[in-house]
Amino acid sequence: MLKPVLIAGQWRAAHADGGFHADDPTTGQPLPDEYPISRWDDCDAALSAAAAIRDLPTDRIARFLNTYAARIEARQTEIVDIAHQETALPKTPRLATIEMGRTTNQLRLAAVAALDGSWSLPTIDAKLNIRSRHAAIGPVVIFGPNNFPLAFNAISGGDFAAAIAAGNPVIAKAHPSHPGTTRLLAEEAVGALAEAQLPPATVQLIYHMSRQDGLRLVSDPRVGASAFTGSRGAGLALKAAADAAGKPIYLEMSSLNPVVVLPGALRERAEKIADEFADSCLAASGQFCTKPGLLVLIAGDESEKFVAAIQQRFASRPSGPLLSSAVSQSFASSLKKLQSAGAKTLAGGEEIPGPSWRYANTLLRVDGEHFLSQPEALQTEAFGNATLAVVARDANQASEILAKLDGQLTGCIYSDTQAADDQLYVLLSPILRQRVGRLLNDKMPTGVAVTPAMNHGGPYPATGHPGFTAVGIPASMRRFSKLECFDNVRPHRLPPSLRDRQEK
Repeated sequence: MLKPVLIAGQWRAAHADGGFHADDPTTGQPLPDEYPISRWDDCDAALSAAAAIRDLPTDRIARFLNTYAARIEARQTEIVDIAHQETALPKTPRLATIEMGRTTNQLRLAAVAALDGSWSLPTIDAKLNIRSRHAAIGPVVIFGPNNFPLAFNAISGGDFAAAIAAGNPVIAKAHPSHPGTTRLLAEEAVGALAEAQLPPATVQLIYHMSRQDGLRLVSDPRVGASAFTGSRGAGLALKAAADAAGKPIYLEMSSLNPVVVLPGALRERAEKIADEFADSCLAASGQFCTKPGLLVLIAGDESEKFVAAIQQRFASRPSGPLLSSAVSQSFASSLKKLQSAGAKTLAGGEEIPGPSWRYANTLLRVDGEHFLSQPEALQTEAFGNATLAVVARDANQASEILAKLDGQLTGCIYSDTQAADDQLYVLLSPILRQRVGRLLNDKMPTGVAVTPAMNHGGPYPATGHPGFTAVGIPASMRRFSKLECFDNVRPHRLPPSLRDRQEK
């Protein structure tokens, strides 16, 4: 029997065109529960229910977010168990400690921001009696990713927390890799809504839909904005549909997260950097949006030794399962494209036989001339445990390579601590800075701290717009807002945040 969808506060039978099962990545076999592929009727009903919601009180929003965090924690064991079953990500520390902690922390940070209100940037020109602020944009549709079943889940993650804190109802579209995890989280959201006395349609859940209905959903007149984390192909299709309808959509699509290691850093601490690089590339089988997929070196003995050290680490470490058959197929296709473009396989490159979807840890290599001859093909993202090393002839060629990069979420430069690489840094860092949302020094990019100073965004095509971040409250909330202006409006009719002090 198909699991019900959550629409307008009710768990009800879906209007479905068939169903689907999540798979166990460790066995490659479908899990027992079946979830519906909703027809447009479900999307339409959810949109109508969400569109009827106006002016959610900030104190109740904050109460919901705090209550929801507490309810998730109270049910942690069950949620972690099913998330592990659906993704094969380790229960500890990944799910139970790291991801669970991040999930509840960002919900609570969103509650604080909702109450504080400064995120809305109230601006007052008392002389002209013109006032403006950011305010809720309306129903937000969130498409969650496959690789973070808790902290980026469409119904509990960063996009969700930001959209709710900004005062919007959310329609969550679950990822088919972990529908059971999403269902448990939704059950706790329903309880938290009741405790906070918010409208039941503030949070709704649809598990899956056709491609056509997904495109229709993000372009519907009732939608305020959408958020998507996933593949470039799916993201660009949604963007085209939303753009054609004039609807905002915030995308996180793909990124190679280049790591540049300069010669002085290699002379100083090559083994340490090799360990950090391998750790970052292979964590969770490389299924992080900030995984280093590109290594840039300058030719020399130190670089050759470093490549050999990375090769040894990739070859000797076990590889974990990929999240799904779709990820495995995409990974294989990406490797083939990179190899066809001339990348030489130094380690891995082949599927590991067995019931789960595994590939050997893969290190590829090209020289700088070859990369510059085919920069588009050699920037194919292999979402998984693979990285391409590019060895530049000299510093000038390294700068040409960086200048050819697409927009990225992150970019990192490792340099000598005694200033031996400073001239190279001055040459390369301004070029890399223009192509990344977050520039790092001497630190791998896979950690994304939940702090107001964080930017988890970047130039296209890493995201759809370089001016926004998916992590970092309160800035992430403004994606789901519209700018409201009040011109000569009588004081008692103004929102409290825009009134003169004596009127508040």
